[in-house]
Amino acid sequence: MHIPDGYLGPQTYATLYAAMAPVWYLASKKVKEVFKARQVPLIALTSAFVFIIMMFNIPAPGGTSGHMVGGAVAAIILGPWAAVIAVSIALVMQALIFGDGGITAIGANCFNMAFIMPFSGYYTYKFIKGSALPLSKRGAAAACIAGYISLNLAALATAFELGMQPMLAHSPDGRPLYAPYPLSVTIPVMAVEHLFLFGIVEAIGTGLIVSYICKMEQGFLYARENEKFKPLWAILLFILLLTPLGLIAAGSAWGEWGSDKLNVMLGYVPEGLKNMENIWGAVLPGYNISGWEKSPIKTIAGYIISAALGSTVIVGIIYITQNFLKR
Repeated sequence: MHIPDGYLGPQTYATLYAAMAPVWYLASKKVKEVFKARQVPLIALTSAFVFIIMMFNIPAPGGTSGHMVGGAVAAIILGPWAAVIAVSIALVMQALIFGDGGITAIGANCFNMAFIMPFSGYYTYKFIKGSALPLSKRGAAAACIAGYISLNLAALATAFELGMQPMLAHSPDGRPLYAPYPLSVTIPVMAVEHLFLFGIVEAIGTGLIVSYICKMEQGFLYARENEKFKPLWAILLFILLLTPLGLIAAGSAWGEWGSDKLNVMLGYVPEGLKNMENIWGAVLPGYNISGWEKSPIKTIAGYIISAALGSTVIVGIIYITQNFLKR
């Protein structure tokens, strides 16, 4: 669901940047109190987790791939407004440093994964859980359903944004200038992948992670604040070391192809997409170090280094923001 540069025309990506601007503003206002409190380590952990978990690509039929997002997890743990900030930071880092998602599409990707997912996941969880305890069977089921519904709503929004492009912008001969497939293709393809595969992965992951966090919080009820987060930092490090498992999935996610692949698929490259594709040069494109791609061992090492760098930068940004707000 990381829309690359060139897949959305200016009228679409500008509109979604404008839509996210008040969301980011309100989220920053509401999160100020949270940043000043002792929950900052949890925000940093959650944002780093969201970044790392999206590196675990899962193969899908047709040679494509996908991954868990964690938007519902962030919202259930932090609340929807703090989740907007946590997930947005992860998405911006992915785009700027690793080229995962386009610079022009940051507004769209954040709208889908940092706004739709957290809010739909949070309120689905609250509605289904009701007055039940988080560790009850109903609470666990609520977390699973929240993850499933939130991911599918975000996928539907992505499909709609991509599928609208042929109608909004095309050349005189009728060829799309940006994303080439219409709604009649994007919606069914995205729906099938996410309803029957990635949504299930998101549901299971959300249920397990939320249950673990609730158990940990209960177990550390009388512990000092710093002690509560040590097990989570250790788990995050362990997951980081496992990120090369994401390299097993071959192929790009659907709708995230480069111009070479599109040329093979379509027999041409949309003109607008071609002009915007290289608008930004990522430092470590594809979560790898230039020149290491031909060596499997170096590729694995590059993936781990990318995971460590990205999560470190994210945590650093959050703590720097906290210190700025304190002053």
